[in-house]
Parts: sequence; structure tokens; C-alpha cells
Amino acid sequence: MGKVFLLSPEVKYQDKSVIKEGESRKEAIVREHGLSINKKSKEKISEEDNLRHLEGRVVVKIDVEYKNKHTFSSGLTIDRPRQFNNFNKRETEPVNAVVISGTGIDKDSEILVHPNSIHDSNRIFDYKDSNDNIRYYSIQNDMCFAWYDENKQEWKGIYPYELALRVFIPYSGALIGIEPKVMKDTLFVLTGELKNKVVRTLVACDYECVYQGRNGQEQSLIRFRPFGEPKLKREEEAIAILNDVTEKVLSGKYLVGYTISDAKLYTNE
Repeated sequence: MGKVFLLSPEVKYQDKSVIKEGESRKEAIVREHGLSINKKSKEKISEEDNLRHLEGRVVVKIDVEYKNKHTFSSGLTIDRPRQFNNFNKRETEPVNAVVISGTGIDKDSEILVHPNSIHDSNRIFDYKDSNDNIRYYSIQNDMCFAWYDENKQEWKGIYPYELALRVFIPYSGALIGIEPKVMKDTLFVLTGELKNKVVRTLVACDYECVYQGRNGQEQSLIRFRPFGEPKLKREEEAIAILNDVTEKVLSGKYLVGYTISDAKLYTNE
């Protein structure tokens, strides 16, 4: 049985160019609205705040949409929503924060916090909440991992944390394309008393924090507690210094990095 289509002569069909022009106008409106929100967020996060911290806590402000963007080398920025098909909160939740008040941390410093700390139980309500993208939190000290040193342009650990890289053993056989092998529970320390040394750690101490870099792109950072934290009854995570492995890393025989794809020779830069 054939199909019959009835076309009404009273209906006026639009030309494709008119439809395309309308879609372009809608896209421009959405884009301008997004740029307006970003501008207001930047202005608000740079405002002066007079909140004061309590003992054992740090008061911070966070742009909860900051991590949901990606900036290309050309300067083009696109939205990259993360809260879809991903239950890994390290990758989906915002961790970049700006310090308002805290002990031992300079005001207006950028720090990295635990993704679980961005929760309503820590949120400060009824304070400048006209822009919902910028939120204020009072976070426990042990939830703050690292701070950015503007003078040296590098991240540094916040007590009791230090920063590190994983160690990889490159393949030395005759075959081509064999990936290096990661050394389990072994870290090359980047900051603190054990800087430039390879240490053996307890199991699963290489916590990787996924944050938004200064270039607007996703970056990673590994933190651990080499000497533990007596007040929190956290045991020492660095259990031995591996001098032989340290020598191989510094001499270029072993690689360091976060994953197999970015593992490379260590350079003190």
C-alpha cells in the first residue's frame, strides 16, 4: 500500500538560508549569555571579602563552573560539562579555590581542595549569593592539598601533603612500541624535605587530583602524606627511601610522570 502526502498550499515554507540565519542568531544569543556569566564570575571572584576562618578551617570561594571549560592553544574556550556519564568526583567536581581566610595560607592564594569538600555541609549561605556560580565554603585544613606560588610559578604542598610523580621503568628489549611499566607504590617526590628522592609508600597513597590549569586545560597533581599527620592519627605514607631508584631517575634511566602517556625523563625545571 502506497503512502499519500497532503501538502497545503496555504503553508509557506521557509528557505534554508532563513532557517540557518535564525539558528545562527540563537547560537549568538547563547554564546553572549555565556560570556556575560563568565565576566560576572571573574568580577565577583576578584572582589574583597571580609569572612574570617575558625580554627582548623579555611574559608574559600570557588567558581563551580571553572572546571567545565576547555581553552585551546588558539585562545578559543568551549564548554566541557563533566557531570555526565562519569561518577568519578575527582574528575567532575571543582577543586580550584581562592583563599579568603586561613592559618598559614596567604589570602587570595589559589589552592586545590578535595572534591568531597564542595558540599552544602561546608557551604556558607546568605553571603553574596546573587551569582550562583561563585560559592563560599569553610573547609577543613586537611581537605586542602596544595597552593600556587605566584613568584616561582609552581604548585607546593600544604602540610601535611607533599607533591610527587609516579616512576616508570622503560622497556629495553628489541621490540618497538612497548609501553613503560609503572612501579607500584613508588613515588618521586617534588616538594618538601624528601624532594628529588624516590620513596616506597604504603598501598594506594598516590592520590591524583584533577584540576583546571592556568592555561584553561585539565591537569593533574599527585599528593601524599610522607610523614603522616599525628593530630588526625594518619600514619606515615613514605616507608623507605630508594636510593638506587633515585639514581636511575636522576640519570635518565627511569621515567617519571602521571600516566604512561606523559611519562618522560626528569628535568629539574
